[in-house]
Amino acid sequence: MAVRSARLAGLTGICATLALPCAAQVTPAAGYTPPDNTPVIRIGAVIYTDYTVTEKPKGTDADGNEFTPNSFNVGRAYLNITGNISHIVAFRITPDITRETGTGSSLNGSYTYRLKYAYAQFNLDDWMPRGSWVRLGMQQTPWIDFEEGIYRYRFQGTVYAEREGFMSSSDVGATMHYNFKHNYGEIHGGVYNGENYNHFEANDQKAFQIRGTLRPLPQSGVLRGLRVTGFYDHDAYVKNADRERGIVAVTFEHPHLNTAVEYVQTTDQTSTKTAKLKSKGVSFWATPRASNGWEGLFSVDWIETNKDLDPTRSRFIVGVAYWFPHQGTVTSALLLDFENVGNNDFTPPRSDERRYAVHALISF
Repeated sequence: MAVRSARLAGLTGICATLALPCAAQVTPAAGYTPPDNTPVIRIGAVIYTDYTVTEKPKGTDADGNEFTPNSFNVGRAYLNITGNISHIVAFRITPDITRETGTGSSLNGSYTYRLKYAYAQFNLDDWMPRGSWVRLGMQQTPWIDFEEGIYRYRFQGTVYAEREGFMSSSDVGATMHYNFKHNYGEIHGGVYNGENYNHFEANDQKAFQIRGTLRPLPQSGVLRGLRVTGFYDHDAYVKNADRERGIVAVTFEHPHLNTAVEYVQTTDQTSTKTAKLKSKGVSFWATPRASNGWEGLFSVDWIETNKDLDPTRSRFIVGVAYWFPHQGTVTSALLLDFENVGNNDFTPPRSDERRYAVHALISF
């Protein structure tokens, strides 16, 4: 009996010893936090509104009287619906306003809502550096999205490449974003319809867009805000009729100054039966910032719209803004600005432009 008890005790000890590694394998590591897969939906809004006086060109009313155009406007009214289905699957739906201008429409002149963003995002943080993802649907384009992350005055007007009509901030497609380790930079590229978010796909031609950004000194104090970026967009209006955009830019971010300089070169051929139209331009902007909410805006653009005919356009913007104190992601600001546009050697001639405005931003 004693022998049997001893054997049983020995066998129990062996089983317990063998079970220890198994128990260690299923015990969570100290400090481990499992991913949160709780579905979340967030609702926000963005409002741009302004009062603008256009000194040049003058307007003419129905009786032939010349007047100085001035008006109160709503430039943007976003409704942002964002959320997560799990820590892997996220989404965004954003309708935006636009003026209805359809001839004969009962809504002609009214503000109407249209879709601006609607995409599914698949986060790749479990397999790649944090901030890597894949998107499918109506989404931001790589260059505009990047620059607007640094230039926060879209409520005054769109960034240079979009203002000149070279590209849109949104299109329908499939893209991927990859972050380099240790904050050295990122790559964002994909395939889009190429017709922008406000037009349907007209043919079988697709736009390939890619942006690569390098942060050369990510651990170097002030210079960590320095980034060098290249962007390329290849598309076609029809088969063998190219639509290309190339951008090289240097940007700098600091708590008291954001600034950028960029060079843009484009090629447009609307048909194989027409000549290629090439243009080039340079843009510089700076937003010096005080610690009490006051900020300056200074921007200079130049564009040669056709290198064979040499028409040029120059734009100068200067302003002063106050950004109200806030908590979290809520943002509000007022901007007083002056904008002057010179149009030279266009056929037919184009009038110069001069505007004074007060712009307001609300974002939450």
